[in-house]
Amino acid sequence: MATHTDATANNQHSLDDILIERIDAILPQTQCQQCGYAGCKPYATAIVQGSANINQCPPGGEAGIHALSVILNVPDLPLNTAHGFTKPKAVAVIDEQRCIGCTLCIKACPVDAILGASKHMHTVISQECTGCELCLAPCPVDCITMQPLTKQHAETEKAAAALARRRYQNRQARLEREIETRAQGLAKRNQSMVVARDPSVNESMSASTNNDAIKKSAIAAAMARVKALKSI
Repeated sequence: MATHTDATANNQHSLDDILIERIDAILPQTQCQQCGYAGCKPYATAIVQGSANINQCPPGGEAGIHALSVILNVPDLPLNTAHGFTKPKAVAVIDEQRCIGCTLCIKACPVDAILGASKHMHTVISQECTGCELCLAPCPVDCITMQPLTKQHAETEKAAAALARRRYQNRQARLEREIETRAQGLAKRNQSMVVARDPSVNESMSASTNNDAIKKSAIAAAMARVKALKSI
């Protein structure tokens, strides 16, 4: 039976989740990690938990900080420049003639906005790029540059942020599935190695297989008898 304490904790958890979503909706969804967290949602979570301040997002700038101060009812703050400076919106562009197809930028992109394959030319989907710059450092041949964009309408920026949020969430879900698949494959390989090295395991599995065969044979015989009785 749930106690009053449990109910209070659940209510607080729900309120925290709502507040995290509201904060995440304000953040620009650049997923640049300049705030010190793995993405905008983790940063929003840290703010609600009290482990991060509202002025750690350079892409959001002063407007973003002010919006956060309003919904959290806390004092407005200047941007903490230890996390970087607010810059004009830009997108990554790959010099395809210099690209060696190393795939490092693809792995670094938080929203899967780069297309390509190993040892083949890569290209950025400019409409999907958030301008996070996370692809710059891993590139071994410095073939990626940032191209400034013209000032976007507020509604366009909002739609772009919503798209970036979905793509970030989809990428996180894909990475989790890949980790789970690799873990399952590793577990199967380990099991195969144990079976190959331990004769007793082989005998046990063989006995189990024989038992299953006996059970299936008994069931088949019983079904045959039932059919025979029905035909009389």
